[in-house]
Amino acid sequence: MSVINENVTAMIDRSRAPAPEKAAPDDERVRRLSLWKILLDRPDLGSIAGTVLVFALFGIFAGDSGMFALDGIINWSQVAAYLGIIAVGACLLMIAGEFDLSMGSMIGFAGVMVAVPPMYLGWPVWASVLFAFAGSMALGALNGYLVVRTKLPSFIVTLAFMFILRGLTLVLSTHFANSTIVSGVGDKIGSDPVIAALFQGTTGHWVFSGLAGMGLIDKLPSGEPVVGGLPKVLVWWLLLAIGAGFVLARTRFGNWIFLVGGDSNAAKNVGVPVRRVKISLFVLTAFCACLFGVLQVSDVGSAAADRGLQKEFEAIIAVVIGGTLLTGGFGSVLGACFGAVIFGVVQIGISYTNIDSDWYRVFLGGMLLLAVLFNHYIRSRATANK
Repeated sequence: MSVINENVTAMIDRSRAPAPEKAAPDDERVRRLSLWKILLDRPDLGSIAGTVLVFALFGIFAGDSGMFALDGIINWSQVAAYLGIIAVGACLLMIAGEFDLSMGSMIGFAGVMVAVPPMYLGWPVWASVLFAFAGSMALGALNGYLVVRTKLPSFIVTLAFMFILRGLTLVLSTHFANSTIVSGVGDKIGSDPVIAALFQGTTGHWVFSGLAGMGLIDKLPSGEPVVGGLPKVLVWWLLLAIGAGFVLARTRFGNWIFLVGGDSNAAKNVGVPVRRVKISLFVLTAFCACLFGVLQVSDVGSAAADRGLQKEFEAIIAVVIGGTLLTGGFGSVLGACFGAVIFGVVQIGISYTNIDSDWYRVFLGGMLLLAVLFNHYIRSRATANK
């Protein structure tokens, strides 16, 4: 009987004891991610890897040619900066799921809008520059309005504007200058201190002079540094990239861009102003193209009807290499900038080697194909692991 009582007492004690804690199920919100998984979620992974590869290749084949000397770095970084300016605008627009094929033609058209009024109509330079920016951004707004109003593919609408703007550039330049080149505007820009300070030449001469004085960079026989300053286009690219990257990553408008590119109907249902977002981004691409044109006219001193030819495709390629999906909803400004750097290094780097420069276009096509395949693979793996 005592044995029975002891068993009953033990059972009662066990029933009163707290139940052993069960192992908590895996929670996606607190699970630890591997480094590879984190890298897969970065859209700029492919462009960073491509940049490292390109630098390594040219370091092997052109390392002692002066390509990576200070003046060589300025040369290819300047090419990258021009492309990077329009790549930043194209990146945000493509993340929102749209394209702008009129950017290249807008570059030439903006250049003519800057050059013709002061040369043939007696305008001050500052007025022609403001006119170019206002006109370009108005055309960008029209592009965006037609896309969102008609629901036609932006590829078709902006393709039409590509031909319209290129034709208008030819008409205006030949009408006023009786040529496809409007020359002499560089002197007028140089005579305007504000416009010259913003768009022409270089900046930071004192920094390079100081570095040359300390023996950190090479000097010319005259004692001047081999590089007189930082080209203004690099400064504009840096400011534009930082601003666009901040907006995309840290603001509500940046979230709207991703939502619109991911699913515009769902974004509209949750209160995102889809039309305003898209039109704003078309205005941004037009602004970037005009900035490219103004900087180019200021540096070269002339405008030409063929300026910006095929730049829209190079910008799109740079953005795709940077990891932005053609379907929208995924991408980064940093990746687009790395894509532009790849272009600049290759375009200028080929001249430092014995490779025929005709291979440059072959490289562009190959990089585009590889980038699309790589991005598709990365996104498939990332989606499968979620």
